[in-house]
Amino acid sequence: MAGSDHTAQGISAPDTVKILIAGGFGVGKTTMVGSVSEIVPLRTEEPLTTAGLGVDDLDGIPEKHATTVALDFGRISIGQDLVLYLFGTPGQQRFWFMWNDLAIGALGAVVLIDVRRPESSFAAIDFFERRKIPFVIGVNGFHGEHPYEPDVIRESLALPENTPVLLFDARERTSCRDVLIALLDQLIAASTH
Repeated sequence: MAGSDHTAQGISAPDTVKILIAGGFGVGKTTMVGSVSEIVPLRTEEPLTTAGLGVDDLDGIPEKHATTVALDFGRISIGQDLVLYLFGTPGQQRFWFMWNDLAIGALGAVVLIDVRRPESSFAAIDFFERRKIPFVIGVNGFHGEHPYEPDVIRESLALPENTPVLLFDARERTSCRDVLIALLDQLIAASTH
């Protein structure tokens, strides 16, 4: 119906929330966005090339053959009134300059951790702490393994007690959804204080 105003008819657009999915190189950001998105995700992946030799640290992730060079984008509706826009950040240090622009308007973030290489996500934690953007930690269980309990991970990352640390699998939609719900719970709690 051209020219009709849905708001005047009592139908309003859903609220939208911008969420960043961040972490180091190869922690599962693209996989998480793709697993939970209700639309075909936008991906800006390119094959790893010899230009990255000596720059990209592939220790612990020899199976990695592509990398995000700009962002990943997906969407998930939470009921009829709320839509989450998911922006996966590039993980390689040479693309971190994009994080500032991606963070504009973001209400929260999921920082992914690979316990085989936790140091790869230190910069993401620092980024959100300095900007006071609320975040949760998603510990991606590669090969279905979670060798450490959330409290051990929280302590090793020197995170406050109120920062949720969740064990999950970036390949599984319901697991990703649960991490996003934990972030929404945190955002709601923060807005009521």
